[in-house]
Amino acid sequence: MPAHVLESDDQYVLNHCTRHLARTNTDERHGFDNGITGPRASICESWRFPIIDSYYDATLGADASATYNEVIFIYYNRAAPPPRSVSVVGTFAPLYEGIELRRVVDTPYFTVSLRIPKGEVHTYKYVVDGQLVLDPINPQEVRLDNGETWSRFFTHQCQVPLTFESWEQELLRRLTDHLLPFRTRAARNFIERHLQSLDAASRESQLPNAHRLDLSVGVVNFIDKLLAREERHNRDDYKTCLALLSDILRQRYPRLPPGQVPREAIVGLYAELASNAPVAGWDYSQYGDPAYFLKMLRRHTLTGAFSHPKYGGNVGASGWAFLEDYVRDPNTGQTLFDWRRSLERPLGNNVEYRG
Repeated sequence: MPAHVLESDDQYVLNHCTRHLARTNTDERHGFDNGITGPRASICESWRFPIIDSYYDATLGADASATYNEVIFIYYNRAAPPPRSVSVVGTFAPLYEGIELRRVVDTPYFTVSLRIPKGEVHTYKYVVDGQLVLDPINPQEVRLDNGETWSRFFTHQCQVPLTFESWEQELLRRLTDHLLPFRTRAARNFIERHLQSLDAASRESQLPNAHRLDLSVGVVNFIDKLLAREERHNRDDYKTCLALLSDILRQRYPRLPPGQVPREAIVGLYAELASNAPVAGWDYSQYGDPAYFLKMLRRHTLTGAFSHPKYGGNVGASGWAFLEDYVRDPNTGQTLFDWRRSLERPLGNNVEYRG
């Protein structure tokens, strides 16, 4: 299918360019993010590109519009004079059809806005004066089966694993489940009832089959996407620590996969990690501060459980529904967390907010 091109607003595009791309000095902004070097390292929050934004079309209506994102591509290579022509090719359209970017008047920026369904992962390249090039801004890159490297982005509510392998997901699911406030039988039953009660539109957009019964409310998926983009500098920490935790659990329970060890094993391991005392079996030459990893895991877990569902966690707004039911006025019994008033359709009932 051909891509659906949208009209883009120069002022909106330039606001993002001014905030993130207009820095003229070329020194690296930071040194902690492995894999971002050279001109890309001097960009403020380069992971924000292409811009993944909400989408609304009055002719489609709120529910149909909520199934799409507006994806705004911006090409800018300050190391060379502006090219004569720039287009983009990617898996969101036939690869033989380049989509032309227009130059923002009197600037070195080229842009195009596309309507792309939520929940998808795409690879792309720019065609600059006839030559295929990676996005010089976006740090997300992926090597395909044919050995070629392409730039990558994903839209909101994406459920495709980008960071973790299946064994890492399973172990991480056990770890995050222990940290969440949904571990009592009553809380679990409430989450189940809430997920089953969603209307058809919400169910289709928020609850892919693989996550329908995920009592961690999508936290693993949230962390997977967080490490693929905003906090990719913490990706190696997770990879290293999950491997170390897996080795420890295999030593202690040699007949069970790490993701299937008894609950007591996870509880005991948490206590060891939090104690700042040496953890038996932990290789400190690979990662010297297991307590720091536990703090980071807690932060990511709770953020994912109660963030906006578009970021991959809080599936079906189940975390918010839990707070709605839990936090009530002791005198009237009414909830003190009426999240539906501030959330767009189809999950909420706010007709002004567009996400």
